[in-house]
Amino acid sequence: MHRTPRPRLRGPAAALAAVALLGGVLTTGATAQAAPRTEGQLTDLVNPFIGTQNEGNTYPGASVPFGMVQLSPDTGHNTGYDYAENHIRGFSAVHLSGVGCGLGGDLPTLPTTGDITQTDYTKYAAEFSHDDEKASPGYYKVGLKTGIDAELTASTRTGVQRYTFPATDKANVLLNAGQSLHRTLSSKVEILDNRTVRTAITGSGFCQDTKAYTVYTITRFDRPFTTSGTWNGDTVTEGSKVSSAAGERNGAWLRFDTGKDRTVEATTALSYVDAKGAALNLRAEGGRSFDRVERAAQRSWEDRLDDVKAQGGSDELRRTFYSSLYRSFLAPNVGSDVDGRYTGWDQKTHHVKGFTYYQNWSLWDTYRTQAQLLSLLAPRESRDMAISVLRIDAESGWLPKWGYGTVETNIMTGDPVTPFLTNAYQQGLLKGYEEEAYRALKKNADGVPPTDSAPVGREANVQYLKDGFAPYIKDRPHAKPGDSDFDHGASATLEYALSDAMLGEMARDLGHDADAKRYEDRAQNYRKIFDPSTGFFRARDASGAFTGPADPAQSEGFHEGTSWQYQWLVPQDLPGMVGLIGGKDAANQRLDSFFAYDKLLADPAKTARDVWVNGPYAYYNADKYNPQNEPDLIAPYTYLSTGQPWKTTDVVHAALTLFTDAPTGMTGNDDLGTMSAWMVLSSIGVFPVQPGTDTWGLSTPAFERVDLTLDRRYYPHGSFTVKAPGTSDADRYIQSASIDGAAQSRTYLTTEDIRSARSLAFTVGSAPSAWGTSPADAPPALG
Repeated sequence: MHRTPRPRLRGPAAALAAVALLGGVLTTGATAQAAPRTEGQLTDLVNPFIGTQNEGNTYPGASVPFGMVQLSPDTGHNTGYDYAENHIRGFSAVHLSGVGCGLGGDLPTLPTTGDITQTDYTKYAAEFSHDDEKASPGYYKVGLKTGIDAELTASTRTGVQRYTFPATDKANVLLNAGQSLHRTLSSKVEILDNRTVRTAITGSGFCQDTKAYTVYTITRFDRPFTTSGTWNGDTVTEGSKVSSAAGERNGAWLRFDTGKDRTVEATTALSYVDAKGAALNLRAEGGRSFDRVERAAQRSWEDRLDDVKAQGGSDELRRTFYSSLYRSFLAPNVGSDVDGRYTGWDQKTHHVKGFTYYQNWSLWDTYRTQAQLLSLLAPRESRDMAISVLRIDAESGWLPKWGYGTVETNIMTGDPVTPFLTNAYQQGLLKGYEEEAYRALKKNADGVPPTDSAPVGREANVQYLKDGFAPYIKDRPHAKPGDSDFDHGASATLEYALSDAMLGEMARDLGHDADAKRYEDRAQNYRKIFDPSTGFFRARDASGAFTGPADPAQSEGFHEGTSWQYQWLVPQDLPGMVGLIGGKDAANQRLDSFFAYDKLLADPAKTARDVWVNGPYAYYNADKYNPQNEPDLIAPYTYLSTGQPWKTTDVVHAALTLFTDAPTGMTGNDDLGTMSAWMVLSSIGVFPVQPGTDTWGLSTPAFERVDLTLDRRYYPHGSFTVKAPGTSDADRYIQSASIDGAAQSRTYLTTEDIRSARSLAFTVGSAPSAWGTSPADAPPALG
């Protein structure tokens, strides 16, 4: 989720009103709006401003699905845009949706008028009002208080800006190469001719310093500028063509006469390979007018959203749902140029062969929800994403943990790449790569990267393989930049064991029986950190002694959570976990306490906001559900394994009230679509309860009908429909279910069920039923 807390900004939108179950929308005075264009388009329902306040850390700017470019305004927030701020420093080319630390923000570009007197974007930033701002998928527009209108759109590898200036002979465009959202180590700007500027920007950092990466840009204007220059530090030099800097302010400025023609358009292409790559990307995708690029971007989003057609539900729910679906397709991002070249994690240039190379891997987050949603709705892209992760192993020697661009950041802990790749395997996306993927995963699961390599991998693996747990060693010096599994030994143990279970399933399928048995045995290591004296998981030190506070709400050694929240992260063996707790009755009592179930029944929305953990960085000292973060995202579905599946629906529907159509309408950081994908899947009623497998848990949909258009290469029928006629706040309990008319008592499906069937239908009613309550109906333990 996030690693370095900052104070929460509180504007008018922070005063949250009570919302109705599944239907509430918050309004807060002047609110930027989605920009409707074509009547009846699903893109009209998307509000890119959702999550831009209260640390959702989304961005409202322009991109296409999985695009390399995310052209968006930066207001001063460390991740880009904050709805509570009212000055724009520039429109930069790289953003990741919902990250928790400064990342990207390369080449902030800003239109100005008059003389160039400032070179620091914190000083020349332009004031704006949300009254003059709107956005929709692939498009953003703002009226600056300087009298300039700015519009943004994008293609896969280019961002296009259109500025409408007042009549003046001093209309400027500032290209800032020396300031960004992360630390800029060096930059170079070159004015190549009277329409073209080239830059190379080398940066580092994401929560902590990381290896450096370089992004190359080339910007082409639709008409010549009358004069130009550069700046370096505080020095502005008219007529200068080249400027280089090592961490100082550095940039280029271009001047236009807008006395007659008041508009200026600029197209910027990116490459993570070299200047040639940026030029080729510009040649392939540039040369079109702003309007043509914007229409193409809108069509690409409409085509993507149109694969999910939801019927029923309130207008607010539909807007929130399609906005979440939109954000689920923002990452990972294309990393290869149009000529097929990309920079690998060995920092060498490689060529793709039969696939598109992707980058940006927030795996600790996305392996739980977004990876599964993409495998369902974008299997071709998901296959290429999985192959891209395998290329990281082939070229750098190890699989990634949290990768940005061309480097490993080592942010977050555990072993998230294993369930990510085993999910791809279980969904049938790795045909032809099964053994390559298995070899990479086996090396990752059984070893530790050497000290001279950037990744930390399973950092505590030596101790884990010897003793069955990762020790919690407080204040241990970090050997490499990033997070350390030793700082979070208890949660790392649970994450390792989960990954071992998923790898064991893959090993068994591929006929590696001895390995499968070994991994299945290791999947039981969650038991090694269970403290019978407290009845909860607890960290153990290097000697094996339990350590830290005995109170599970005050526990130490858990990454961004407490023992209360991590106790349910045993999807591979919930029956075993339930047995440790004391049986189903004891587990249900604990679940009811965890979700404040009695209060939830009386007032779901109020309980979700006031009783559960509330705050994007409120990780610790809590004994309640934290829907703002990843560790217990699966927890509401635990009731499927304790014989009370109706309570899953109650909790899920209460959690859905936290997603609203407002800048504050995100639960915590979005983390590259993780929280948005949770909302989408939970609204459909089909959720990946065992991440890394092909198992989907069921709950009552929020819509009466959802039609999914699926890729026939992976889903022969080409579609799958989920129906729940009459579903509502009052009638939300499953009475029965069927697949293609055949009774379905199980509380889960497999991917093969989705492939072979055409529809899943629920009958709903006003009270819980016996549906799904038999032990045989629960998702099975693995191994």
